[in-house]
Amino acid sequence: MPRPFHLAFPVHDLAAARRFYGGVLGCAEGRSAEHWIDFDLFGHQIVAHLDPAAGPAAHSNPVDGHDVPVPHFGVVLTMADWEALAQRVKAAGVAFGIAPHVRFKGQPGEQATMFFRDPSGNALEFKAFADDAMLFAT
Repeated sequence: MPRPFHLAFPVHDLAAARRFYGGVLGCAEGRSAEHWIDFDLFGHQIVAHLDPAAGPAAHSNPVDGHDVPVPHFGVVLTMADWEALAQRVKAAGVAFGIAPHVRFKGQPGEQATMFFRDPSGNALEFKAFADDAMLFAT
């Protein structure tokens, strides 16, 4: 089983990050201090670090007919967890940059995917595969 990854990223407002990652995404909170908060993102450690100037990156690349924001981060979930997260995000009124859908239909790497941004503009992608063996399929 892979080991958890660690990602530190900027946010312009820690209270908004706490509401989004803890409340909307359901991430348990770990340690925190005046300028950062640890979250458990599906078993991975992400750390929101305060940067009052943080804002969204404007670059994107075309992928399967969509403009995919760069950079972005997320987790490959089980299909059941992906569907539950999509419903939770919709119910919270979060705007999707790329709505939940299946990309690469009938091709190697077919996957369910969705993109949205946190309150500081960080782009997140969550995806799932009907067959996890397709994760690195060429």
